[in-house]
Amino acid sequence: MTTDSAKPSPSAHRDSAPEPAISAKVPRTERGRRTLRKLLDAAAIEFGERGFHEASITGITTRAGTALGSFYTYFDSKDEIFRALVDDLSGKVRHAAREALEEPLPALDAEKAALTAFLRFAREHKEIYRIIDESEFVDPASFRIHYESTARRIRERLTEGARKGELREGLGEAHAWAIMGMNVFLGLRYAVWSNDGTPEELADLANSILREGIMARDGAGQDEASQDEGSQDEGGQDEGGQDED
Repeated sequence: MTTDSAKPSPSAHRDSAPEPAISAKVPRTERGRRTLRKLLDAAAIEFGERGFHEASITGITTRAGTALGSFYTYFDSKDEIFRALVDDLSGKVRHAAREALEEPLPALDAEKAALTAFLRFAREHKEIYRIIDESEFVDPASFRIHYESTARRIRERLTEGARKGELREGLGEAHAWAIMGMNVFLGLRYAVWSNDGTPEELADLANSILREGIMARDGAGQDEASQDEGSQDEGGQDEGGQDED
């Protein structure tokens, strides 16, 4: 079967990191597309359960229910399918967020919708964390592109929110990375390590941090501290009166 090499995604060219050497062949038939999909889905399970070094091509084809020759129709090595898998998973995360943001939303509602979609995806595909983490050592370019492109999308939403007057001015790259970091570790704790809470509840919590911060509002914390100090002063005066008696 004649095949063409897939072109790197446009997002890769916009990042400062070198683009990954993804060279999965593009199938020309529906049957070929189904086979490629089976191989990538099987690779996600194989790498997710066994890790990159313990995973094997035979393990992937066995899980996929395909012949070994079918693997080499699309990939030249285990490294190559791993790179393609990282790109595939990144694409699925983008797709989940894009679907959640099909309808125009206020800036903070958009962040909540995107995080909800990510948490749902992570619960269904827990292996994404191990695979992305391992890519830092197996294919650093893919690892960096995954996070840089995610942060860039968040920053674009923040910029748009500021343009509409829904968010304050001056939100930049560091703010986007901070939000992404919160989202990633919420996913690790509440999608991979446990299923505590619903994605909606967790996204609401994260959204409240963006909306309200973590400082006491309207000086409530200072008022409580002042009341505590006042109580201590009154107690000291009483004791002083008793001493004089």
